[in-house]
Amino acid sequence: MINATKLRIIIRARGIAEKMNRRTLGALLAGSLVVATAAMAIPVTPDPARDGATGTVQAGWSHISRWNEDVSDVWWTMRDGCSPDYLGERLLCDAIRRLAQSAIRTFESKMSADVGLPLPSGWALMTANNSPFIRSAHVEMPLDLKTVLTFYRAALAESGWTEAEGAVIEADRAVIAFTTSDGPASLRLIQQDGKTIADLSQRKRRVAASGFLPKPEHGRLMLGNRTDDAAVVTVNDRIVKLAAHAGESLADSDKAAGELLDNQRLDLSPGTYKITLTVNGKETRSRAFEVTANETWGLLVEEHGVLLPVHLY
Repeated sequence: MINATKLRIIIRARGIAEKMNRRTLGALLAGSLVVATAAMAIPVTPDPARDGATGTVQAGWSHISRWNEDVSDVWWTMRDGCSPDYLGERLLCDAIRRLAQSAIRTFESKMSADVGLPLPSGWALMTANNSPFIRSAHVEMPLDLKTVLTFYRAALAESGWTEAEGAVIEADRAVIAFTTSDGPASLRLIQQDGKTIADLSQRKRRVAASGFLPKPEHGRLMLGNRTDDAAVVTVNDRIVKLAAHAGESLADSDKAAGELLDNQRLDLSPGTYKITLTVNGKETRSRAFEVTANETWGLLVEEHGVLLPVHLY
């Protein structure tokens, strides 16, 4: 029997992926299903080069436009694998992969054009923010730090960014400041759990109101839930219960951020914190998250136990 998770295609990009022709999707999957039924019992030898590739994509986009011409765009995309055990499943994975790759290319093109920040190939999870206060991208990828660092240095130099003195380059960490024509910028890379996490940001000249501002010498984490289920986020030993859709718009504006309940807005000393997500009484995600002074991040609970980091200020 086919595992339902292997057939998952979740494309929620508002205004982008929703434009995909549903009839085309249905016809393609239906045709694949006919062929796959006959081959369902035939086992296949695992092929990492083929079957380990991304098979599905989950994506979302939030666009806010206000009367004073302020515009905020928040993007997120996550790739999943499609790992078949039988020939029929492989055929279905191939059909899913073709659709997913088309959606990924559309999403990447739109995101890059609007946010204007480079995106390495081979990423697994990406969030991006283009607001009146910041342009930022958080990218997680199963690549070594040296490869990612080389990519960003070349891409940012080509974009006219100038690397400042004092860069910190270590085996599992890199921090580089840049000067640009639009203001100061920074790149932070961390090697964690077999992947490299890249945080690229360019601070704009406008100063946010109190909704986004952490206490002096602190970093701020703001917690929100974009799902229909209640969730629990634990930050070290601090437990935060989130009702369905609580704080789901925190990334839209400093006003929305300022309306969060006190327990959803955490000002923390700089350092690394263990973040655990629990949904329906079951732990779904646990990760380390670095809090940096004078930065504000949103952590948004999405469907399928995903916790999305979005750099807000």
